[in-house]
Amino acid sequence: SLVYLQLETGKKNQIRAHLAFLGYPLCGDENYRAKTNPFNRLALHARTISFTHPFTKEEMSFEVPEPKNWLPTVKG
Repeated sequence: SLVYLQLETGKKNQIRAHLAFLGYPLCGDENYRAKTNPFNRLALHARTISFTHPFTKEEMSFEVPEPKNWLPTVKG
């Protein structure tokens, strides 16, 4: 499944830990006992990230689409 999540905090591994706790570890996540690894990497991608630059206070925003090989695998 392709899931859209929005973080409330920037704590390390927040998505990975919460999804694994609910019984849905990310593909390729050996630390949280994933049973699949179709991409030979952790199936986690930050499509959009926004933050306030710590020095200039400028609002920064970046967007990068999912890797091209993800959607055919998810649509399966």
